[in-house]
Amino acid sequence: MRLLLTALLITLGLSFHATAEEALSLTPQETYDLVQNQGDQMLFVDVRDPVEIMFIGFTDVVDRNIPFMLADRSKFLADKNRFSMKPNPDFAASVEQALKDKGLDKDALIVTMCRSGSSRGKPSADFLLERGFTNVKYIDHGFQGSSSKEGKKAGMRIVNGWQNDGLPWSMKLNAEKIYKP
Repeated sequence: MRLLLTALLITLGLSFHATAEEALSLTPQETYDLVQNQGDQMLFVDVRDPVEIMFIGFTDVVDRNIPFMLADRSKFLADKNRFSMKPNPDFAASVEQALKDKGLDKDALIVTMCRSGSSRGKPSADFLLERGFTNVKYIDHGFQGSSSKEGKKAGMRIVNGWQNDGLPWSMKLNAEKIYKP
């Protein structure tokens, strides 16, 4: 019995360890509710490149825009019809400074948001976890959401995400929150 209990505890410990290193998702509404109820105890970061935000929209509910990846305008990817993206070397340090500015430390809740949730939201959250931040989540489906698969609006991002959930956003940027290198 003791051996069985020990094996069970080790298995649970390994399972917990494996999931603790991977960021979990929140819905846009869950994030909005957290900000409304615990905004001073957490950091909400838009991790998109500011040029992307300029053309897609912004929510002033975020604390800061700190890009995880920056568009490299010197490298155009013709096969993908877009510019290459490169990691922001100051990302983790900028997040840590934003926490300090709010009187928080690396154990405070951090929520990241990108355009779709998967390309930069989750990777940025996992990146922070790997660097000692202990409570990081990301918004599933991000700011703009997923593309419609059918109909007249096939390919348009109208399915879910911050914008499509009816949460506050606008095309107006907040100069005090937007990233300026």
